[in-house]
Amino acid sequence: MGLTYEQAGVNISQTDGVKNEIAGYIGTGDPRVLNGLGPFASLYDISFPEISEPVLVLKTEEPGSKQKLAVEYGYAESIGHDMINHLINDIAVMGARPLAVLDAVVCGEADAGVIKSMIKGISDACAANECSLVGGETSVQPGVVDKGTYILTSSVAGIIDKKNIIDGSAISDGDAVIALASNGLHSNGYSLLRLIMRDRPEIMNETINGETFIEAVMKPHAAYYKTLKKMFGFAAGFAHITGGGIGGNLSRIIPDGLCAEIDLSKIKTLPLFKLLRAYGNISEAEALRTFNCGVGMIIIARERDADAVVRIASEAHGCYTIGRVTVAGTEKIKFINALQ
Repeated sequence: MGLTYEQAGVNISQTDGVKNEIAGYIGTGDPRVLNGLGPFASLYDISFPEISEPVLVLKTEEPGSKQKLAVEYGYAESIGHDMINHLINDIAVMGARPLAVLDAVVCGEADAGVIKSMIKGISDACAANECSLVGGETSVQPGVVDKGTYILTSSVAGIIDKKNIIDGSAISDGDAVIALASNGLHSNGYSLLRLIMRDRPEIMNETINGETFIEAVMKPHAAYYKTLKKMFGFAAGFAHITGGGIGGNLSRIIPDGLCAEIDLSKIKTLPLFKLLRAYGNISEAEALRTFNCGVGMIIIARERDADAVVRIASEAHGCYTIGRVTVAGTEKIKFINALQ
């Protein structure tokens, strides 16, 4: 008897069964999605008569090494929210409306329960962010990916009128720098977190505000789109605080010749970050480069609009001013004082 694909580690019948189970999560209820699971590619209606100069906003994202912990500790559905919330936040900062998401799950062996949970999380997160999961790929690669390992990625297409693009060019001297609170690590810094867990396993016994350590570190990345879109008409700039921290991300939108002066003592540092710094003996500079330290998003707005921004954003997230834009030196970011 000859060799079979199943002997090589790929069970096509099982994989097709998984795909059939997740078909209900694809494009449900969105009239712009013109087909479902099965065709070679997804069809999406992009007629926008209300937009004079439509510009597509495209982005690809993955949830980093947090996905390893997600599978290990039973957060397969939650990691879908992490990935999509991060993805949508990244186009929302440019003023874009998210439309359609494609995902991919690569694994060494397909566990139907794990994959179904991941896709459900991805689909639910898309719906919460007012867009649709329109298709994707599940790829079983034995010998390339270890059994029990899952690698996720996703891409989004958003839309914006060219005249409404938010890229930081409207930022000017005297603008307020306003923080939107994070709810934890979001999806960055997990390689360092896992190193701390390995070297200081006793950290697993800690509780943070009544939650276990794992519950605290596995909270899904906060979704900011619904909050940011309320400020698309008057905010001068947005910065999503991900890998690279405040300095590495806020500097991407500050125009040449200007500097965002951040008072670190005003940041409401979450207890989780204080715990990680203590266990890992992490310096302030390293923490600021690696973690969001409690600031998940930054909004730049005219000083006259700062109170309105705080009022609007506070409906869903903690929000407060942490600095201002100045004309000073050659640095785009200047930190003063220290994290508390």
